[in-house]
Amino acid sequence: MKTHTGSADSFARCGRLFWSPRAGGLSFVIGDHPDGAGPAEGGAVAVPATGAMRGWLAVRDEVSGVLSAISGEQMSRAAALFADRGRRWFCSGQGRSGLVAQMATMRLMHVGFDAHAVGEATTPSIGEGDVLVVISGSGETPVTIHLARLALGFGARVLAVTTRPGGTLARLAEAVIEVPTAGTSQFGGSLFEQSALLLDAVILDLTAGDPQAYAVMQARHANLQ
Repeated sequence: MKTHTGSADSFARCGRLFWSPRAGGLSFVIGDHPDGAGPAEGGAVAVPATGAMRGWLAVRDEVSGVLSAISGEQMSRAAALFADRGRRWFCSGQGRSGLVAQMATMRLMHVGFDAHAVGEATTPSIGEGDVLVVISGSGETPVTIHLARLALGFGARVLAVTTRPGGTLARLAEAVIEVPTAGTSQFGGSLFEQSALLLDAVILDLTAGDPQAYAVMQARHANLQ
């Protein structure tokens, strides 16, 4: 049995990646799967992932660190806005934050809220008592600030998810969830966007103790797919 020590290009030519509990996680394998019936002729070698291939561990640790630092008081204040099931919800964000906003809209709809993604053709007008959820790392994106001010002008409330609790967006919001992402090794706002999925934690709280919640959510899940 031998260990392959060639370049990344030669790895790509002669082996495959497998998830192998026996090999200790993600492994590069020359020959058969390390947990299969046996090695190919000439032997199979599981090479533990190293270097750049350990990037997922850095992402795991960074997201875990951020979520551990989220204020419980801020989460409770945000969750209180969901007490009124008759309230309409509008979710907004720009770029990748916009994708997170769309995912939040979907889950709110699954739970049973009247939820809409800002900018979609079917999104209605916002009004008195509604809530605009705004996801913005900087809290200063011009179009985001414009939308928040418009929502307030129509009598709606604003829930901000941002890295800057003292920024312009946070000052406009009734409730703020600060996502502390300082010190990340990832590009741009990647860590913020990953951690902004903490809105799924609100869904967990909303459905806690209801044994039928997931069945109801499944019934609302899209089936034209």
